[in-house]
Amino acid sequence: MSKPYGPLNPPGRLLLGPGPMMVEPRVYQALSKPIVGHLDPYFFQVVEEIRELLRMAFGTKNSFTMAISGTGSAGMEAAVANFVEPGDRVAIFANGYFCDRITEMVRRYGGDPVRLEKPWGEVFEDDEARQFLDRVQPRVVAFVHAETSTGALQQGRAICAAAHEVGALVIADCVTSLGGMPVNVDETGIDVAYSCSQKGLSCPPGLAPITVSERAMERLRARRTPPRSWYLDLKLLDDYYDGAHRYHHTAPISMFYALREALAIIAEEGLENRWERHRRNHLALVAGLEAMGLKMHVAPPHRLWVLNTPRVPDGIDDAGVRRRLLEQDGIEILGGFGPLAGKIFRIGLMGASSTEENVLRLLDALERALCAEGFRPAASGRRAAEQAYSVSAAQ
Repeated sequence: MSKPYGPLNPPGRLLLGPGPMMVEPRVYQALSKPIVGHLDPYFFQVVEEIRELLRMAFGTKNSFTMAISGTGSAGMEAAVANFVEPGDRVAIFANGYFCDRITEMVRRYGGDPVRLEKPWGEVFEDDEARQFLDRVQPRVVAFVHAETSTGALQQGRAICAAAHEVGALVIADCVTSLGGMPVNVDETGIDVAYSCSQKGLSCPPGLAPITVSERAMERLRARRTPPRSWYLDLKLLDDYYDGAHRYHHTAPISMFYALREALAIIAEEGLENRWERHRRNHLALVAGLEAMGLKMHVAPPHRLWVLNTPRVPDGIDDAGVRRRLLEQDGIEILGGFGPLAGKIFRIGLMGASSTEENVLRLLDALERALCAEGFRPAASGRRAAEQAYSVSAAQ
């Protein structure tokens, strides 16, 4: 007798970790639409709308802007596979886990990674970035704009300027910043930027937005060897999405519907309004956390609005706190890993998850969980956050 399988019934969760985030209801509706073929004219109409909307989100006029079938790591690997050739020296600004992942990919594709390292959570100053690149003379430079493992924002203008002075291309990981903070690809000087669908864009995981400058495309066309990855070969993908629509792979049609709707929601909200919403909710959350007596891991000028990293109070079991939040309140946050394992909480406020209601709900639940683990808050986090909202509303 076969085992009976009932309908899917996932638990209700409030996703406030580093991703995925809550999905917009309209995006779920888009996922339910009938699919067409991956060579259907309607599919390419959706693709073109996505490309136009991604240019808005990335802050670029790059012709080569698309979404790759795969998660954010596919975007990272596409950047490395296409722009790092065997023997190329790659300068990597290493201050967190995802810089380490870039380093490993560079090694696997035959590149020569040279790292400038800082403790996880710190960022690189303009002068040290310039001195490093002047010394290394790389062909490619890579940095993480929004480091998901630490909550730190790395400004890229000085890195890009110094890289271009030595003739290098710049790859920027914007997985956690796109849709929640300014990326400004063209203004910053980034040559290759990639992201994901499940964080600031409030979409399910499955697609990796990427944009490539004309300067980088010229480098790609002049490659001495073809990219080692056939699936992530950007020239082949460009021929599928924007050229002759020559078959390359079977794209996930429903995910493209979802991403198109998610980006349309961003356009309707307005990019600057969206950034301000994320900034306001970040400041209110930090006010609440600090009122309770928690300290933030990243210095104020370098904090992400979308990924907050308070330190775990001394003597408190971070796993116990997170388990209580999940089991008693249905709220997911995550902890640190690597050198920050057990030392920080990672709280995401991205896209549809970044609301005043969610900030206040989390602060109430977090205070209960901390108290149950033996922590004594200095003051009410909720009241401090409400005061921060009042101040921002008056400005």
